[in-house]
Amino acid sequence: MSSADFNNAPTGNHADPPRDVALMSNSAATTQIATSNVGAPGPVIGHNSPGAPSLLLLAAIGLVIGAAGGALRSAALHSSLAQSLLYGAFFGLVFGVFFSRRATSAGAGLIWGLGFAFLAWIVFPNGAVRLLFHHTTTAMFADARDRFPHLVAYILCLGAPVGLAFGVWGGLHPATPQPKFRVGRAIVAGGFAGVVGGAIFSSWVASGDYFPLLAGYGTLALSHSTLVLLHFGVAVLIGISFGFLFQRDVRGYGSCMGWGLGYAIFWWFLAHLTLLPWIARNKFDWSADHAATVFGSLVGHILCGLILGIAYATFDKLWLRLFVESDPLNRQSEGPGIQTLRSLSWGAIAGLIGGIVAAPILFATGVLPRLTASTADLATLKALLANVLVSIVLGMLYGVLFRNESSSVGMGVAWGWLFGLIWWYAGPITLEPLLLTGQCDWSTDAVSYLLPSLMGHLIYGAVTALVFMILELRYARWLLLDPRVAARVARQVRQTGTPAPALWLFALGLGILLPILLG
Repeated sequence: MSSADFNNAPTGNHADPPRDVALMSNSAATTQIATSNVGAPGPVIGHNSPGAPSLLLLAAIGLVIGAAGGALRSAALHSSLAQSLLYGAFFGLVFGVFFSRRATSAGAGLIWGLGFAFLAWIVFPNGAVRLLFHHTTTAMFADARDRFPHLVAYILCLGAPVGLAFGVWGGLHPATPQPKFRVGRAIVAGGFAGVVGGAIFSSWVASGDYFPLLAGYGTLALSHSTLVLLHFGVAVLIGISFGFLFQRDVRGYGSCMGWGLGYAIFWWFLAHLTLLPWIARNKFDWSADHAATVFGSLVGHILCGLILGIAYATFDKLWLRLFVESDPLNRQSEGPGIQTLRSLSWGAIAGLIGGIVAAPILFATGVLPRLTASTADLATLKALLANVLVSIVLGMLYGVLFRNESSSVGMGVAWGWLFGLIWWYAGPITLEPLLLTGQCDWSTDAVSYLLPSLMGHLIYGAVTALVFMILELRYARWLLLDPRVAARVARQVRQTGTPAPALWLFALGLGILLPILLG
């Protein structure tokens, strides 16, 4: 098949459904037909599956790269070389067999590698076997803290290099058609996102003379303006690398924030705990005690990643609007204003229900009473009213940020958990103390005090996402009856096979575990 024929072929693996099938009253069947194997909009490149590398070759590549990562792990932890080589080789072998075909780009490979590294740390050195012999929670917690350096080693020495290697390989030898990678889009969207996000974040943290992206280096004998400029440059670098890595994976504001959260956590492990101390010619310390002392920089990295994600989504949508969606074939059947109003209304309903469900936990943990800052008899009523208003606003925010991100209820709930985690870092830890006291405290003591409220935020996010997804699917039942509209909608919705599950595992797992482990 020539490239011209390929670009003119349907984006899915099947032809468009017949008219009588598309008009079936069974909306679930129609949705499945419309959304099966539909890729992202834009030109695609790739080969057919017969040209894909054999499983034996992928296993061999993983074995070699994993063994090299194991040697690096041995040097970093000063552990047994033979044991580290065995760990690394087995890690790479399993990744090559089970996950390599999902590493379709460098960014996708990185996320799958990080997710598998976190899972391997839970299973092998720390959890599934060892925890069977611990009969108390204190012993389990102490053992997990002792194994924290192994977590860093799994992420940096095994997950990142193995995932990136397979991602680069998958990008050069695609087994299935992939959206075309645009260097200009990565530079422009990522660069502008880094500039805007870096300017906002740097100017904000500079007011308190704290630069979380540079904190790992130690004390810098530089002027304040030079530190601001250097901090800004690091943020721009993160933004450009974000665009190059995740251009094919992020789709909207919500997924950009999720990927920004995961990438920020990885950057904290890579830069703050490792590269910056090494550049400063200091011996890097991967212990849990040291990580607890610099926990504030982790919160700073996460907030920087969230700002970067929003900025990247904005400029990336602008690029698509100018160069892709201007094509009449890619125009939407509804204007952006109608879609936004619908998302706001659905989000308000979903947020209200989520706030009602999560209210008992937020009351018990003291989050809502703290918002009213009052001990009068009407404090409970004021807290309830504040909870309703905040829940509705956050629900509307979720509707705008995470629409068209899910193709199933399960995926929607996972995004809701991520939204609840994001708001926990941005709300009670940062914005709420800023509004009440004018300053925020990112220390482990302050975060540990707020840990009980994390469960309430996760429940709120899950319920809000569930209700929003039900409303979205209900609307899609009749919208997808038209196969032409169904094809456009399917191109907007995230399909299965993306790195989103690995992102949920890595970002949610570490976003929840690190405050508990280091607090």
